Amino acid sequence: MNQPDTHILVQTTCPDLDCARDLAKSLLDQKLAGCINLVPGIESHYIWEGERKSGNEVLLLIKTRSDLFEPLQTHIKGVHPYELPEIIAVPVTDGLPAYLNWISESTR
Repeated sequence: MNQPDTHILVQTTCPDLDCARDLAKSLLDQKLAGCINLVPGIESHYIWEGERKSGNEVLLLIKTRSDLFEPLQTHIKGVHPYELPEIIAVPVTDGLPAYLNWISESTR
């Protein structure tokens, strides 16, 4: 069994596929993530500044190490077009050891 909190899955959303691809590329170039899945076509519903809103977005599922969360979060906030981007980390409590090792080796 993998040690808890060694790896995390971070999710964020982007307004379109170009933005999501640019963000994914920059995270990989900075070695802040080992793998990023882009899930286009999600429909988000939310309250923003007291008003109900909705829109289409692209979900990014970012696989990384927990010790890289702070620099990853700083990077996303620095390049993201949203005033308040979604940045949520979920601990990976277990996984295929070879895959998790690959994530570790792919990150700084």
